Amino acid sequence: MPQPFPSTFTLTSTPSCTLLSLLSFLLLLVLFSVHHHHTPTPTLSHKSLSLNALSTSFLSSSNNNTISNYLHSLTLHPHLAGTPLSLSTALLVLSHFISLNLSAHLSNYTTLLSYPLHSSLSAHSNTSTTHFSLPEPHSDQDGVVLPYHAYSPSGSVYSTAVFVNYGREKDYNALEAQGVSVKGCVAIVRRGGDMSRNAAVVKAAEKGVAAVIMYTEGDLKNGVERGTVMNGMGDPLTPGWGSVGDGERLGFEDSEVVKMFPGIPSMPVSEEIAEKIMRTLEGGRVPEEWKGSLKSLVRGIGPGPTMLNFTYQGEKKMATIYNVFAVIRGSEEPDRYVLLGNHRDAWTYGAVDPNSGTATLLDIARRYSLLKLSGWNPRRTILLCSWDAEEFGMIGSTEWVEQNLATLDSKAVAYINVDCAVQGPGLFAGATPQLDDLLVEVTKKVKDPDSDYATVYEKWTSGNGGVYIGRLDRVDSDFAPFLHHAGVPSIDLYYGKDFPVYHTAFDSYNWMRNFGDPLFQRHVAVAGIWGLLALHLADDPIIPFNYLSYTTQLKDYTSILSNLLEVSISLHPVTAAIQEFEAAAKKAEDEAKKLREQETMGHDFLLKKRALNDRLMLAERGFLDTEGIQGSRWFRHLVYGPHGVSESRLSYFPSIVEAISRSAGLPGGQAAIQHEIWRVARAIQRAAYLLDGELT
Repeated sequence: MPQPFPSTFTLTSTPSCTLLSLLSFLLLLVLFSVHHHHTPTPTLSHKSLSLNALSTSFLSSSNNNTISNYLHSLTLHPHLAGTPLSLSTALLVLSHFISLNLSAHLSNYTTLLSYPLHSSLSAHSNTSTTHFSLPEPHSDQDGVVLPYHAYSPSGSVYSTAVFVNYGREKDYNALEAQGVSVKGCVAIVRRGGDMSRNAAVVKAAEKGVAAVIMYTEGDLKNGVERGTVMNGMGDPLTPGWGSVGDGERLGFEDSEVVKMFPGIPSMPVSEEIAEKIMRTLEGGRVPEEWKGSLKSLVRGIGPGPTMLNFTYQGEKKMATIYNVFAVIRGSEEPDRYVLLGNHRDAWTYGAVDPNSGTATLLDIARRYSLLKLSGWNPRRTILLCSWDAEEFGMIGSTEWVEQNLATLDSKAVAYINVDCAVQGPGLFAGATPQLDDLLVEVTKKVKDPDSDYATVYEKWTSGNGGVYIGRLDRVDSDFAPFLHHAGVPSIDLYYGKDFPVYHTAFDSYNWMRNFGDPLFQRHVAVAGIWGLLALHLADDPIIPFNYLSYTTQLKDYTSILSNLLEVSISLHPVTAAIQEFEAAAKKAEDEAKKLREQETMGHDFLLKKRALNDRLMLAERGFLDTEGIQGSRWFRHLVYGPHGVSESRLSYFPSIVEAISRSAGLPGGQAAIQHEIWRVARAIQRAAYLLDGELT
């Protein structure tokens, strides 16, 4: 049986020369892996094992101690993307895949990353000066990066402090109503309120703020949440194409690059530091609507009288990042790909984010290798993907998707993402709707980690709301390039809604062992769900998609939207397109049922099965539009995607949401909204044509 990790590759605290020796040795494995990847190996024929038997075998080979060992090895050191320790972690994952006799390789990109050089913050009053220690206690001992916001511009500001709550438009309106001016101030922003870091800093710049310090409320008073403030996906220098070799790159000062970064500096601080500053503020009173969710005791909101001396110096530089892949070649449809992905890079040790997911992915690889030893090979190809530089803006996955876009367009079945596999109790899942039924069925087969006898499904449905499957309109993990740019059906899974050590130096193996998942049973549950989803998608003769679920969602979305639009704006184009889509979905479902019941396996059956599977696989691509969303053309999906209206009630039809926000009440505004409705209708119609499979 394969071991958790070859003992040779266990990382320990070593002097730099030993680390270099380790990297040199592991680089030999890279050379081997490249050869291993390009050298064809004979594959075993697909045995006549039932999917139930495969599932049982997969689930019975779980081992929580093994996952624990994987996580311990992955988190011995910080591994920020673009650093030597990040490379050593990539090679660790690669060596694991190779030790399981899986075809494995690295894919590297040279991208623009951002690192801190120096930061300081002090508070000044008439009677005293307080110099704040910005790193977490003892975090500098193991080379943990200073708390910073990636891609923040450098700058120094000496000015009055002002508290702006979440930094939303309505928060600034509440300040303005009191006559509070924030121009030239250092704004204190608390994370949340549906505002991304970037959105909060950009909004502050629009209001004339000179610099931002940002804190996160929670149980951990002295933790500091690192993160990116870039607005965009992927390498900033190669927007829309892969950052490979000596290919085209924009300049650092190109307008397309500059607009991705805020115009004022920002830095994260602990809640403890933020509270110390806010207790000294006078001036305006705290608005009533802020008090309900505000944990800190704030007497006034400023500006001042406290003065803040703020300094941040950082650098943007080119760095090499590494994606790692293991490939299990399909025996019948090797040109159809089921992808499982997790990012590997972390701001610090990354026990929860993301290496709970990495450890789980490594365990799935181990279990798949055991199935292969029994003679199994999937019908379709399975790719295990370990992404780099996700924390900077999904860079590793985005560059790979952009580089392989045409192949993914014609060959990708589905992408299943796990980022933070375990944050705490409770399953949370998001998916494109055609995968709902499969997700439910798989959870019926996996034991719930926090119950003695129940399945995940039974625990999931025990709440008042029953099963809730979210939708993937977010852009906070590596499913985003697959769905929003490439139109690949996707799932995102995790246990636990949030956790107090997010992006801090306290996100360590010890925290996971003591608080997150002491027995690693939740890791086992995620591995079970993740692995079984891929087994079904790779091995079911008919791809297990049900587009009738999609039809239901589209109808619901249209019904809600109709209540928000003026009577003169017509949704008929969308409702008519949904009717076409529903007819195609029913046709595909009927065909799938007949083929599943068919006992003959002749040439005609194989052709019909292949044709139906292609339609099922490609239908999601129909929702893409080459024009994308206005202001964010890279996001091409017109049903699910981000929009810039943070306080909108709608999390779907992003181009329509943007048009309503941008054009409502203006001359020609109704026509602009109607145009977006027509665009969405045409996208739904395209998906219907793809699913139907016939020419008009």
